[in-house]
Amino acid sequence: MLCTRRLGGLTARASALLPGRSRLGGFGAGLRARRVSTGWSPVGAAFNVKPQGLRLDLFGERRGLFGVPELSAPEGFRIAQENALRKTDLLVARACSTPPGPQTVLIFDELSDALCRVADLADFVKIAHPEPAFREAAEEACRSIGTVVEKLNTNVELYQSLQKLLADKKLVDSLDPETRRVAELFMFDFEISGIHLDKEKRFVKRAVDLNVKILDLSSTFLMGANFPNKIEKHLLPEHIRQNFILAGDHVIIDGLHAESPDDLVRHSPFKIFFKPSLSALLCSLSLLGFRQTPLAWVGSTTASHHSRQGTESKNTKTVMEFLEKLSDKLSERTLKDFEIIRGMKMKLNPQNSELMPWDPPYYSGVIRAERYNIEPSLYCPFFSLGACMEGLNILFNKLLGIALYAEQPAKGEVWCEDVRKLAVVHESEGLLGYIYCDFFQRADKPHQDCHFTIRGGRLKEDGDYQLPVVVLMLNLPHSSRNLPTLLTPGMMENLFHEMGHAMHSMLGRTRYQHVTGTRCPTDFAEVPSILMEYFANDYRVVNQFARHYQTGQSMPKNMVSRLCESKKVCAAADMQLQVFYAILDQIYHGKHPLRRSTTDILKETQEKFYGLPYVPNTAWQLRFSHLVGYGAKYYSYLMSRAVASMVWKECFLQDPFNRSTGERYRREMLAHGGGREPMLMVQG
Repeated sequence: MLCTRRLGGLTARASALLPGRSRLGGFGAGLRARRVSTGWSPVGAAFNVKPQGLRLDLFGERRGLFGVPELSAPEGFRIAQENALRKTDLLVARACSTPPGPQTVLIFDELSDALCRVADLADFVKIAHPEPAFREAAEEACRSIGTVVEKLNTNVELYQSLQKLLADKKLVDSLDPETRRVAELFMFDFEISGIHLDKEKRFVKRAVDLNVKILDLSSTFLMGANFPNKIEKHLLPEHIRQNFILAGDHVIIDGLHAESPDDLVRHSPFKIFFKPSLSALLCSLSLLGFRQTPLAWVGSTTASHHSRQGTESKNTKTVMEFLEKLSDKLSERTLKDFEIIRGMKMKLNPQNSELMPWDPPYYSGVIRAERYNIEPSLYCPFFSLGACMEGLNILFNKLLGIALYAEQPAKGEVWCEDVRKLAVVHESEGLLGYIYCDFFQRADKPHQDCHFTIRGGRLKEDGDYQLPVVVLMLNLPHSSRNLPTLLTPGMMENLFHEMGHAMHSMLGRTRYQHVTGTRCPTDFAEVPSILMEYFANDYRVVNQFARHYQTGQSMPKNMVSRLCESKKVCAAADMQLQVFYAILDQIYHGKHPLRRSTTDILKETQEKFYGLPYVPNTAWQLRFSHLVGYGAKYYSYLMSRAVASMVWKECFLQDPFNRSTGERYRREMLAHGGGREPMLMVQG
């Protein structure tokens, strides 16, 4: 998953629950510092060491989070903010006094970079750091920078400095395509606030206040979406209580138990976890309502229409046609899948054979295991974490000439001792950037697999290239008894998916950080990560690394074949569920959706586009965190899957290790980030 958020025209564009960069320093230098370090070690071995066994450099100089000196303590966020704001003031003055030209865009990008370096980093820390003091300081930094950004997006003089450039046709024609695109993207984000309207029609202060309110509501909604529900212990049958967290007289439900063979253990948490709360309903209504409010000022009809700008799908009609056509194509196969799942439920549970929304994940898994003998315990020994990381290393080396090396973090550089730091090194270009791997479960850590941009790449004024820095977050179990961490096939595929995002960030070589790596249209951002899933399911790739952790035996080809075939079981029903989510997202952000209850809309849409009954007194939409990050753009997963499928078949199916094709893929797609129209990259 690629988390996204918008802080406005002058911060990072849709990237990942984006973190940033600054003169805060500490991330390594540019082109002149790309030599190989003797402190690097092979990647596979580093990940097969028990996490608790790793020791940080306790005697070295304390550098602060990500090597940023100020962030050795929570108070450092205040210092980082002050530094960023001082630089912002200088850059705003410079932008307003510089004659219009390419230099205008460079100044705007440097301004965006100064803010992102704090806001994006803080956006990660506020949800991932184990210490409350760091999380609270980061939360305050996000809010503070967000407020500044919204004020800048309504700064008329700043806006006019960019307008002068784009209004001069001769100047615009002289810009290279990437510079022109970045200028237009900055202008688009300015105009979201209605700054281009006549003076008497502008709502500058209201726009700032409203966007800050949206940021606050988004944060509140995300917290609520992940917050557990509880129920009095006596309301649950005694024989199933041990499946959940017990706290005094209450049972805590912090998620679904979709894989449990006990129908009641699946049924109960579904109803409890999705039980609506008035505060969450009000928050979601306010968030959706406030998102619609500014659009009348700027001429957009709906939030979904507005979000289309700058994407592959230019209007809501195109998206809905795509989703409805896909639903029609799937309908017959989806009904067949439901009949197969219902048949398995009748076989195993004849007393209660009605198919309910909590049933498909479990019974489709039973069907797969029965047909193809894909019990995870048979596969896990071949997928140690170290082996999987080495597999990625082999793939990237053959395809792109890139190697991954483990590097010892400095004291204070990481937020938890089991976080690994990877250097990404090209055989001729040297160091390309850093990936911090936060892979293991811990208390209060979000239960999502995510990619976060901590710093995007850009060409600096001194000619050096600012190296990208990202975090990959997974939720893998800790190893036990000195064994390596063993991954299920699903975990392995997720690892490949998230590493696709990371390499998109590493290999982007844009002039501007505003469009670096995954900072591209949302409906293209998932293409590289979904493409990696195809590599993860190809025997030629898996055979390079899948070894039994005890015997060293390669995974038999028929095991990989069975695993791939099993994924076709109930695939239509799985995709139909995604279509339902995407259509619901479009409706919520459509024209006048809130004249009716969001739960009524959910019920109607579920029955029309999914087929399984709505469960009374549940509100699944309140747990739909993508309403924040992917608001009106959840369809992106489906559209990206279609594009990734085409790229795989046309480019890599014949030979997944073809170096010339890999170089072409980097040159035509990954290198451009969001600096080029997505369809031009795909055509290339």
